[in-house]
Amino acid sequence: LSYFIAPAGGIDSFAGFIPARMGSDYQINGALPAILTPLSAAFVHAGMMHLALNMVILIYCGRMVEPVLGSARFIVLYGAGAYAAAGAQWLADPHTDVPMVGASGAISALVAVYSLYFSRQKVRPIGPVPAPVVRALWLGAAWVLIQLAFGIMMQADGTSIATAAHIGGFLFGLLAARPLLHNRFGGQGGASAL
Repeated sequence: LSYFIAPAGGIDSFAGFIPARMGSDYQINGALPAILTPLSAAFVHAGMMHLALNMVILIYCGRMVEPVLGSARFIVLYGAGAYAAAGAQWLADPHTDVPMVGASGAISALVAVYSLYFSRQKVRPIGPVPAPVVRALWLGAAWVLIQLAFGIMMQADGTSIATAAHIGGFLFGLLAARPLLHNRFGGQGGASAL
């Protein structure tokens, strides 16, 4: 997979996800079709640090998750995570014309799956809520709080990040982890551990 660094006003407008383009007359001449941009945006980055951070997390979590899911399911998780992240960003601000770029939303889905598959923390059920659901709820709540805090800190510094995309990708990963594992092993014990 190749990644591109987005120059200001360049490839980010061509391949970045722009919520205002979804379901409206807002168009950019020569840009990719809007429906493809949630995926293409995951291959465009705002700078070397943005790219490097995403690649470190992708390598760290991906090398553990891919052998469990298999390559095809791993790619589906990544692509669907990119679309879930874009959908969350659209829900947060559907009229913005600011391009969203970066793999963070798709990688957030991988981080969620990694967290569920490789967590060693013992979680107890809460009343009728089974332990796997409690674990997912705790992980989701923690991720949302971390992303909101990070977004506020970055905004105070004058940097805009796609907080909703990070949250949307992660929540999608939490929801997709068990079905993907069940699909891979056909319910032969692996999915029941989640």
